[in-house]
Amino acid sequence: MRNCLAFLILLFCFLNISAQKDPNKTDNKFKRALQLISYMYVDSVDEEELVETAIIKMLEELDPHSIYISEEEVKRTNEPLEGNFEGVGIQFQVLRDTINVVDVIAGGPSETVGIRAGDKIVRIDEENSTGDKVDNAYVVKMLRGKKGSEVVLGIVRNHEKGILDFTVTRDKIPINSVETSYMVTPDIGYIKVTRFAANTLDEYKEAMTKILENDPKGLILDLRGNSGGYLRTAVDLADQFLETSKMIVYTQGRNTEDYIEYKSTKKGNFEKGKLVVLIDEGSASASEIVTGAIQDWDRGIVIGRRSYGKGLVQRPYALPDGSYMRITVARYYTPSGRCIQKPYNEGHESYYKDLSERMSHGELIHPDSITFPDSLRFKTDAGRTVYGGGGIMPDIFIPLDTTLYSDYYSRLIRNNVINSFTLDYVDKNRESLKAEYADVKAFKANFKMDKTFMSAFFDYAEKDVEYDEEGYKQSELIIQSVIKASLASKLFGSDAYYVIIHDIDDELQKAIEVINSDDAFIVHQIHD
Repeated sequence: MRNCLAFLILLFCFLNISAQKDPNKTDNKFKRALQLISYMYVDSVDEEELVETAIIKMLEELDPHSIYISEEEVKRTNEPLEGNFEGVGIQFQVLRDTINVVDVIAGGPSETVGIRAGDKIVRIDEENSTGDKVDNAYVVKMLRGKKGSEVVLGIVRNHEKGILDFTVTRDKIPINSVETSYMVTPDIGYIKVTRFAANTLDEYKEAMTKILENDPKGLILDLRGNSGGYLRTAVDLADQFLETSKMIVYTQGRNTEDYIEYKSTKKGNFEKGKLVVLIDEGSASASEIVTGAIQDWDRGIVIGRRSYGKGLVQRPYALPDGSYMRITVARYYTPSGRCIQKPYNEGHESYYKDLSERMSHGELIHPDSITFPDSLRFKTDAGRTVYGGGGIMPDIFIPLDTTLYSDYYSRLIRNNVINSFTLDYVDKNRESLKAEYADVKAFKANFKMDKTFMSAFFDYAEKDVEYDEEGYKQSELIIQSVIKASLASKLFGSDAYYVIIHDIDDELQKAIEVINSDDAFIVHQIHD
């Protein structure tokens, strides 16, 4: 009944809009133009392609986030937000034309049949799967498939003779929203959320349940690089930190009746306690909804750099051939009334160049280069001044540290040298490393990057990147940290990467300092 009512309302809205325009100037005109091209143009044309191009160009006249999604792209586009896909359940890397299993997803179909990290897939359904044809797209095409279907993988494994065949039954594989969570200190929890998908809240609650077992005095919520997702999921996550009946966000469409409020409930599991939110220039949309609500209610301290600035709400509409138009239907506003959408009136190209412009005029390094007009001034619940338009400005700015990033380090990353080296190293030494280091804590404390180890790395790297002593000295800290973190992740899982790399994470270290300092929360008048 509710769906029928919604459909009737939607139909009425479309009919109402149609009644306000002259079809001879729109619908009929477009049909006639297409007919003339189809029948009179000198060459034959693909009408479907013409219509698709027309839709794309039409949407480009609106805003940067109203887009057309072809039928082929729909599933791929929706996968990250649906929170799963159907496949065999491995993390892989193609190295020297061979598929290397970096990790297996716990409880997934590959783990069930005994496939392990370090295995090499050399055959798929009796077809050789090595050589020039093998790239990421090839692996996805061959290993993904309908739930319940089978694929036979030929595996080469260290210390085993010949090729081992494993029959894997494909299943739904989760795409995790919570990338990692752990106690970053004995009394401070850390959760990194990478997207706002259908399964995000369940993953957050599972992670938070484990953190709460440690009776934390504070929590760091990491939304850096999180480009957003479902508005409803953002509301549900913000609800975890706010007391009952607090405005989280409101949306406003074209008409006054399109106004919708979203408020907090009694469901929160961390409504008290010190809270820090990490953001950066890659934090957008749903990330900004959560951050804006926490900042406007003075519930926590925001640390990092100015967020992306996407304050538009999109809704997908199906077209007859299975394609979609994702159209902006409203703007969202934080509790204080801020719309944080950055301007797009100078065209799409200018809009997408905004981040590079921020870098070029020094904003990512010097907060003084950011200016807000008085018209964008707003007040939080405690009376602090915050700003709208063009993203959320953090309470504590942390500049982007570029001093460690030499050209030598950049070349190592671009050529995938560190990842390839650590994959090889762990492949050859997995058993001895596991025997010596029981867990990531022991590995972090005791694994030494001595001269012999680094010499082996430089020899390996020399095949792709010429050694640069000055560049290495400039980037020594980050190179060694990334190597060690990459080794840890291949030994103990992806969470281990963060346990190591967070030692050189300026924003995270500042968040720990802030939570350990009562003064920071008093200055910002945050409710504890």
